[in-house]
Amino acid sequence: MRVMSPLVFTSLVCALLNMCQAHRVHDDKPNIVLIMADDLGIGDLGCYGNNTIRTPHIDRLAREGAQLTQHLSAASLCSPSRSAFLTGRYPIRSGMVSSGNNTRVVKNLAVPAGLPLNETTFAALLKKQGYSTGLIGKWHQGLNCDSRSDHCHHPYNYGFDYYYGMPYTLIDSCWPAPSRSMEIAFESRLWLCIQLVAIAVLTLTFGKLSGWVSVPWLLIFSMILFIFLLGYAWLSSYTSRLYWDCLLMREHEITEQPMKAERAGSIMVKEAISFLERYRKGPFLLFFSFLHVHVPLPTTDDFIGTSKHGLYGDNVEEMDFMVGKILDAIDEFGLRNDTLVYFTSDHGGHLEARRGHAQLGGWNGIYKGGKGMGGWEGGIRVPGIVRWPGKIPAGQLIKEATSLMDILPTLASVSGGSPPQDRVIDGRDLMPLLQGNIRHSEHEFLFHYCSSYLHAVRWIPKDDSGAVWKAHYVTPIFQPPSSGGCYVTSLCQCFGEQVTYHNPPLLFDLSRDPSESTPLTPDTEPLYDVVIKKVATALKEHQETIVPVTYQLAKLNQARKWLTPCCGVFPFCLCDKEGELSLQ
Repeated sequence: MRVMSPLVFTSLVCALLNMCQAHRVHDDKPNIVLIMADDLGIGDLGCYGNNTIRTPHIDRLAREGAQLTQHLSAASLCSPSRSAFLTGRYPIRSGMVSSGNNTRVVKNLAVPAGLPLNETTFAALLKKQGYSTGLIGKWHQGLNCDSRSDHCHHPYNYGFDYYYGMPYTLIDSCWPAPSRSMEIAFESRLWLCIQLVAIAVLTLTFGKLSGWVSVPWLLIFSMILFIFLLGYAWLSSYTSRLYWDCLLMREHEITEQPMKAERAGSIMVKEAISFLERYRKGPFLLFFSFLHVHVPLPTTDDFIGTSKHGLYGDNVEEMDFMVGKILDAIDEFGLRNDTLVYFTSDHGGHLEARRGHAQLGGWNGIYKGGKGMGGWEGGIRVPGIVRWPGKIPAGQLIKEATSLMDILPTLASVSGGSPPQDRVIDGRDLMPLLQGNIRHSEHEFLFHYCSSYLHAVRWIPKDDSGAVWKAHYVTPIFQPPSSGGCYVTSLCQCFGEQVTYHNPPLLFDLSRDPSESTPLTPDTEPLYDVVIKKVATALKEHQETIVPVTYQLAKLNQARKWLTPCCGVFPFCLCDKEGELSLQ
């Protein structure tokens, strides 16, 4: 019998120990499922006080985890809010802002604007920690830069391994829309006709130049003109943005153009469940970014008329049903105890969203304002629910100030990584607060922007007084004045004649006046001067940390027609590959 040498034995023991250690480290890393609704008001959920819309699955998630009641978005519109969520930084730091009033989000899919590639997302951080990463749903952080197929702002360039969803956002043109099957069939025949004519032109041209055939050049030029006229006629028939912005992609491939919006949510849930099953051995990150509950509220027939709150309520209840499907899949695959689940909205509900007298936007509870308002609480206070069985005590109600920007440092912490050290990270690790290791949020000041314009500052003193001071330097002018919204312009403005500048600022204590109904004065608040001075000093220090960058949502946010995505040969851009798959 051969005796194993001490050196070989030692090497084997070390290898086994390393394998065990690697397995233990892997076990310590939770799977991550982030769920973000679009335009959902904090008052739309049962766990936040709604009694007219049924949201049992999200309410159950809140009972099983920690519910954040002062959870804040860094912006009140989609693109800047989501950039802050992804990077843990105020949008003004990355340039996902504008100096204008009308282009405060990525405008369409034909613009070169988007999240700068030098920004680091939580997906990129987790990928370095060995995570499989996926994004399913809305992106709205740009797509192309120089051509319609370069996909420079595709999620793959920000740390995601898999993508299925809508690179833009829902707009009114997306739904309701008739079936496109007849148009797709007609387009394929028209494209075939153009190809045949083009082949004939090339053949006749070559034959005439070679002397094989004798045809007048006028006939050849007429055929070329006919090709261009057919293409132009087809292109000019696309008068709706439905064709160019309402589309779905799987990885780099356009699968639906235009999309059938009412079925998109169901397909995305199936994609999410497939992702969970595919990477169930973990660790994985799944960011499920809902199209719900953004107007025009595409809803399946199964949920039309099911709520007491019209089409908007129906859409919320359908979203809750889909959240339940994802949570059930997590349980079915045995992932419940190993998975951190987070639910939120990108910003407050859209008060001005209406069709006639029908309200199509959300309810922001007791909070003033809504989507598009950078300072008032209704535009930036959002749901926040975190569940991680065995790690985060269930049934908590956490009233401390937290932010969507906290997700990046929190995920860095639980995955064993660390946030980027070469830039300012404005978020804070939530785990000490969620696990009860600290009593108060690590945020002392939070700055509330409307695009590139500072509108308000929040101060949470560390003196156990319970006060939450908020100073408004700029507020929007409501239209009509007592309406609580900007119904003339559809969204409130950030600067100019449609805002009021306050010097001194309006001051509120949200712990006593969460609705921001009665501004404090030196006569009604003894600490008024102290608070105003403290906030002004903090604001000055914060502004000194802002490094000028290119504003992505300004000049870059202008359409270049050649950047328009197309699933075929432009302008023949109709396809329904989801429908083709369903027939196979």
